[in-house]
Amino acid sequence: MKESVTSLNEVIAGLGPRLKRIRMEKNTTLASLSETTGISISTLSRLESGDRKPSLELLWPIARAHQMALDDLVTAPPVADPRVRTTATVRENVTILPLTLRPGGLQAYKLVVRPEDSEPRPRTHEGYEWFYVLDGTLRLILGEHDLTMKAGEAAEFDTRVPHWFGAVGNRPVELLSLFGPQGERMHVRAKPTV
Repeated sequence: MKESVTSLNEVIAGLGPRLKRIRMEKNTTLASLSETTGISISTLSRLESGDRKPSLELLWPIARAHQMALDDLVTAPPVADPRVRTTATVRENVTILPLTLRPGGLQAYKLVVRPEDSEPRPRTHEGYEWFYVLDGTLRLILGEHDLTMKAGEAAEFDTRVPHWFGAVGNRPVELLSLFGPQGERMHVRAKPTV
C-alpha cells in the first residue's frame, strides 16, 4: 500500500510541469487555455507551478482543451532505457555491431575490420551499401576500382558490383555501414565461404 501512495504522490508532484510542457508543446497561452476551459489564468498558473493540487474538475476541461484523454494528461509515458544493448558478431576478421534494433528496412552497423594477409575475394549480393570511415585506413575494391579511404571519407555503391574491403596496414579500420535487408543477410547471417 505504501508503494502505491508513493507512486500517486510522484504522479501529482510531476503533474504541474507536465501540464505546462503539454501547453507549451501545443503553443497555447495561459490566457487562451483559460478562455477555452473557463478556468482562471491564476488557477492554471498555480496548477502548473504545483502550488494548487489538481482535481478532476480542473483536469477534465484541460484534457478536453488539449484534445487528450484524461489518463494521457495525468500519466507520463514511461521513458525507455536509452542505452543501446546489442551483441557484436564476429565473421572472419570483421566485428559487426548492430546500431539499429528494429527488424527490416535500412540497417546501421559499426564494423571493425582487423588486418589480414589473405588475398581479396570480391563478392556480390543484392542491395546498396554506404560506408563511412571513422578511424584507420580502408581498402575498397569495387569492380575495376581499387580505392584507399581514410577517416572522414565515405563511399556508396550497388552491391551487385563485385566488391571487397579490408584494413590497410597493421591497424584495424572502424567504419559505419548502412544497408537494406539484402545487404544485412549477406554481412551478418551468411556463413564464410571456404
